[in-house]
Amino acid sequence: MDLPSADPADPLPALVTPTAGFGLSDWLFPLFGILFLLLGSALISASEVAFFSMKSAEIEGLPKGNASTGRIQKLLARPKHLLATLLIANNLFNISIVIVSYQLFERLVPGDREGWVAFLLNSVVVTFLIVIFGESLPKVFANSNKSAVVKFAVIPIVVLDTALRPISSLLVLGSRFLDRWMKKSVTALSLEELGEAIDLTYEQRKDDPREKDMLKGIVEFGTLSARQIMVPRSDIKAVDIRQPFDKVREQVRDWGYSRVPVYRDSLDEVVGILYLKDLLPYYDRKEVSQWTNLLRAPYFVPEKKRIDDLFRDFQDRHTHLALVVDEFGGCSGLITLEDVLEQIVGEIHDEFDEAESSRINKIDESTIHCDGQTLLQDLIRVGDGIFDELREFQEQADSVAGLILELAGKIPAASEEVKCGNLILHVLESDDRRISKVEVRSTRHSDGGTNPLKNE
Repeated sequence: MDLPSADPADPLPALVTPTAGFGLSDWLFPLFGILFLLLGSALISASEVAFFSMKSAEIEGLPKGNASTGRIQKLLARPKHLLATLLIANNLFNISIVIVSYQLFERLVPGDREGWVAFLLNSVVVTFLIVIFGESLPKVFANSNKSAVVKFAVIPIVVLDTALRPISSLLVLGSRFLDRWMKKSVTALSLEELGEAIDLTYEQRKDDPREKDMLKGIVEFGTLSARQIMVPRSDIKAVDIRQPFDKVREQVRDWGYSRVPVYRDSLDEVVGILYLKDLLPYYDRKEVSQWTNLLRAPYFVPEKKRIDDLFRDFQDRHTHLALVVDEFGGCSGLITLEDVLEQIVGEIHDEFDEAESSRINKIDESTIHCDGQTLLQDLIRVGDGIFDELREFQEQADSVAGLILELAGKIPAASEEVKCGNLILHVLESDDRRISKVEVRSTRHSDGGTNPLKNE
């Protein structure tokens, strides 16, 4: 029986007629091509996660003297070029998958003259394949098998890195140019400029000056170290672990502190912290032989630790006290959560701190009387801008007495003066061991004074 002739206007014969010449090779080769490209995309995605998530310890754990290890280290030594190579290769594989699959769908749907069916199939099927098998699954696998993926992929990545070197170099060069341009376009304000801006803002206002002090405290919070605000070693109240319970109880009662360090032989060997609340249940007893069992583990921090980091440590460790140690491991001071908070909110006084209010006395607009152990940071705060030049000396000394010792090179006698830039440090009281009372006076004019410690 004769088949009816194909009419070009009839869509059904048109769907059948072209498929007569559509052989196995017409769809088998593109299918294998898609599979190969998908494996390449998966390898690149897995390599990106494996290479850039390896820690230094994992890299050092690779076999020494191995050619593969050398290639891995060479690639990781140029991370920007490696990333550029992986991004370029991944895009090339994914674009190739889209192109080959679109041609395959066009052959499978020959009657789709507008190409919409092939486009929809390509968008849905290929997107699914790339996202699941080319991106997600390989990255999940690589995250758990970093070393295995790196060792397996290193040779293909080296080949791609060599082949794509011209393109990746241009990409890295362009990124560097953009980085420089972005840095130039961003105006960074220094801490000094922020402080000056706060002073200018509040200069004409009659608001509570404590608000300005708090803002300046926030600005400077990340620049201060534990050494700059700690209670010095000479002022630490601590208990000898060999003392009997009644003596310990008497000392803790007289000092009025809620937490007291306990040491063996010297403060360089603090063995624990005694909490007053732990001592209260035994307060009425005449003797407690095992009172040392009440001690809690001490927390040690280096002198250079920034107080913003220390504040987070206090929060994470649920503790309020830390012992500051120097580079040799000796105890140089003590710092509490209250000391850290005072750098923002100002002095926090309770019923036990009434005597502390006399440590800094403002005589007039340019003169202050203070204890020798007054911190330079506290003097700057209460000086309302008059003593701001002391900031440049904070790296050399923490207290007023320490600054005088650095400048004079000795313990000055009472009535001696030391010049510090535009400030006069007048010793009011001192003995052979320490400077007790100091008058700090601003000369209110600039004589070109600079930091004398920086010229030594």
